[in-house]
Amino acid sequence: MEECDLLVIGGGVMGRFTAYHASERRARVVVLERGRIGDPATASYGRTRSFRNDYLDTTYARLAHEAFRLWGDFERQTGAEVLVRCGCMNIGKRSVTPDLARTYAQLSFETLTRLGLETESFEAEALRRCFPYLDADVAHLDLDAGVVDVPAVNRALARALGERGVRTLEGVRTSAIAREGASIRVTTGAGEFVTRSLVVAAGHGTNDVLSLLPGCRLQIPITKDRPSEAKYLVPPGDTRHRFRAEAMPVIAYLDAGIYCHPIVEGLVDAVKIGYYNPPDVPRGGTSIDSIAGFVEQCMPGLRDAAVSDVDDVDRCDYDLVADDDFVLGGIPGFPNAHVGVGWRGTGYKFAPWVGRVLAERAIQGGTVYDVDRFDPARFDKGDATDESPIAEDLRAASR
Repeated sequence: MEECDLLVIGGGVMGRFTAYHASERRARVVVLERGRIGDPATASYGRTRSFRNDYLDTTYARLAHEAFRLWGDFERQTGAEVLVRCGCMNIGKRSVTPDLARTYAQLSFETLTRLGLETESFEAEALRRCFPYLDADVAHLDLDAGVVDVPAVNRALARALGERGVRTLEGVRTSAIAREGASIRVTTGAGEFVTRSLVVAAGHGTNDVLSLLPGCRLQIPITKDRPSEAKYLVPPGDTRHRFRAEAMPVIAYLDAGIYCHPIVEGLVDAVKIGYYNPPDVPRGGTSIDSIAGFVEQCMPGLRDAAVSDVDDVDRCDYDLVADDDFVLGGIPGFPNAHVGVGWRGTGYKFAPWVGRVLAERAIQGGTVYDVDRFDPARFDKGDATDESPIAEDLRAASR
């Protein structure tokens, strides 16, 4: 039997950032992962992830910017460079979305402006001059944005957790959880652990773990979600410089379900484009129905690019919660136990913030952040709604 202050079930980026922040507070931490860390089938693996603030929902925009600050802290504390600060540009084109004033690009720009975040705007002529491979009528650049170097994050976390004495056990399944006085006893294939606090950050396995808690009625309505398409596009050699992160930001046309990541030297040698069209998000009926359609209409500079499928995490399943809000907080009826899930494909950028919230709740009994909106108890009481804030964002953008 092993004793600890915090046991984290789930060795993805959220679980490991929880361990990172808890170990900062000198807690004895153990992380259990039922698979292996870095498995391509998990959402913590891959090459790049976007970090950006361009949400229509002001709460998520503010929290994304707080996460950006925490990423900077992580870089300073670990000495690792994990952020590629190239910005994120949302675009609009009249022939695709005729009412430019109601596009995601314009509405998210208005949100960023209200929050006082740094932006830059381009009309059609300036856009063509600065980004000649694009064909759009308007663009707004979120300056505190870019891509996360995912392998660098994994390396930095592994090194920091090792230096702080955090034990990480892979290939371990949990079979029983029981209350033992003020502590929690967890039985696994690697033996028994007695912990003062428990955090469940197990992605699609979350409900399996919750079902082991005696008397726990919480079951979170999680479904699987993934991009419809994800492609790597290698531009012709004489134009490659235009698509490097030094010159190209992340580009998004979220009304059409499109995002693009630039080439990052030493990490990814192609532009990554994803087409994201989940069945729960109604579309406004754009003429773009594929990556090829987006390239043809909005990114002609890549028409002659060599195309191949993305075979890393962008082909895996993300965890999608019914109301599309994060689930983050205490597990009802089970003191000192906490859960975090429901990040969808957009959640990676929030990892240092999510980890801090879970660590503060587990170690200190509370967090400095207002997370009532994300209370897991909304599902324990059976009063979940079917409406998605992201769906509403996109519906508003299409009006």
